[in-house]
Amino acid sequence: MSVKLNTNEPTLFDEMDFVEQIERLMNDSESSEIEFKSAKGGFPDSFWETYSSFANTQGGTIVLGVKESKGRFCIDNLSKEQVEKYKKEFWDKANNIQFVSANLLKNSDIQEGVYGDSVLLLFNIPRADRKQMPIYRTLNPFGNTYKRNHEGDYKCTNEEVKRMIADSDDSHPQDSRILNEYSMDDIDLESLKQYRQLFAISKPSHPWLALDDKSLLERLGGYRKDRQTKQEGFTLAGLLMFGKIESILDEECAPFYFPDYRECLSSNPEIRWTDRIYPDGTWEANLFQFYRKVYPKLASFLPKPFKLEQGRRIDETPTHIALREAFINTLIHCNHSVNASIVIEYSKDGFVFSNPGSLLISLAQYYRGGESVCRNKSIQKMFMQIGSAEKAGSGVDKIISGWKEANLAYPYVKEQSRPDKVVLELPLISLLSVETMGELTRLFGDDVSGIGRNELLALATACTEGETTNDRLRLVLDLHRADITKLLQALCRGNYLISHGIGRGTRYTLNKDFGDASNVASNVASKRTRLPIDILQKEILAVCADYISLEEIAKLIDKNLRYLKNNVIPTMVTNGMLEREYPHTPKHPNQRYKANKL
Repeated sequence: MSVKLNTNEPTLFDEMDFVEQIERLMNDSESSEIEFKSAKGGFPDSFWETYSSFANTQGGTIVLGVKESKGRFCIDNLSKEQVEKYKKEFWDKANNIQFVSANLLKNSDIQEGVYGDSVLLLFNIPRADRKQMPIYRTLNPFGNTYKRNHEGDYKCTNEEVKRMIADSDDSHPQDSRILNEYSMDDIDLESLKQYRQLFAISKPSHPWLALDDKSLLERLGGYRKDRQTKQEGFTLAGLLMFGKIESILDEECAPFYFPDYRECLSSNPEIRWTDRIYPDGTWEANLFQFYRKVYPKLASFLPKPFKLEQGRRIDETPTHIALREAFINTLIHCNHSVNASIVIEYSKDGFVFSNPGSLLISLAQYYRGGESVCRNKSIQKMFMQIGSAEKAGSGVDKIISGWKEANLAYPYVKEQSRPDKVVLELPLISLLSVETMGELTRLFGDDVSGIGRNELLALATACTEGETTNDRLRLVLDLHRADITKLLQALCRGNYLISHGIGRGTRYTLNKDFGDASNVASNVASKRTRLPIDILQKEILAVCADYISLEEIAKLIDKNLRYLKNNVIPTMVTNGMLEREYPHTPKHPNQRYKANKL
């Protein structure tokens, strides 16, 4: 399988026709990266909350001059003069640090254009660089900082703001914090001894191997002296990597720390886990020991084909390397101030890696790889010295290439909020495997192989993962998110998929009653074709006493929407039987029809 991964930054303001841009955005209203705002009563104050939330999350587009409610849009009919006034107001406030902490936009990030009878303003808000975060209103970040989720904008707690401020300070990595009143008694010496052995295997002539334990820890970043404050002591990194578990869980160190490996291989729903490794008091559950216990288990689930290179046996495939990178990334990118666990899960469907904290780069940067941004630099260094991590980039390049080489479904990363988590899924299923195609053929018949490749991949993703979303398919298909929305809607109209929820939380699952639905649709369609056109027109005129949408007409007279849209309504408009509410914009998203008095 060869599927191009779409990792480009959103480029909404290209050479596309302005009307087409607006309609694409309206079609994509379920995305968390689109926000429509009415400006009838002036420049909306809520604009700045969304500006803050987009900047602190993954960026997005604000359309000014349109109100959205449950997928319906109302245009404000703004004038050119109003829009010019709003542009000036934006620039005045965006460049005033007493109003908002930073201006992230340049002239090319703002576009105005005519849509119907109204002038609209589009603002492309980029994700802020982590050194700029948080982006907030007024001079005080606390109580005035926002982030984005599928529900919209939400106000950050003081703890969330503090985490963003801490992440913005690259000169003081979080794991370099010196702990008060910690000593060598808090270090598990057996862990340190085992680490030395792996260090020696990886780099047998390294000079640090001759150092005593405390000096070795100092070189690794596990013990530090602060030249300015004169404070010295064991660091958060030193305790997390080599500490005794009761010392790690002390309030001074990382009270929320909880590494958890879960394995579920039973088909019996009463058996939750077939194996689990967590701090149960039988072992020192520091990061090093967690890595030693869990990685061999993870690697054992992948096949090890025999291969020779220059006479040496190589039994670590690119997929093994990808798996190790994913595991190490989870451990070195944790934010231990978040009340959430490190969770590694394995099931027959694949691996899931979850760590507390948020991404330090955008999703587009994440998938491009090649950027070295790490929250816990000393822990990263400790794993590097035993050959289990690399500093160049985030390891995502190896994760994606390793999974692609094995013809497995693409890795999928997502951010969750409250508590903040980064979740990486590594599926162990080929999207177009014999099993997947067999299941799709069973549900939809042999004709499924004749639909478009993008449609087939969308169905395959829903089949292998149980459901799919617009965001998920953006990583599988080389399409704009608005085009994916259209594709999903078409599959729903064809009865292949069923949508669940509305707006930003919409999910899509396979229609497992496809045969029944197709028969019903066929029977209904055949009944409709027998209805004389004059009687059908009279039914339409009877429900169009006032302006009404095409969807409402189809529902009231129980007729096929597509048939009315393509064959009946245009003829009735041409013959003067119906009039459009927006006569100069036939494809207006809120177009409605009313019977003419003849």
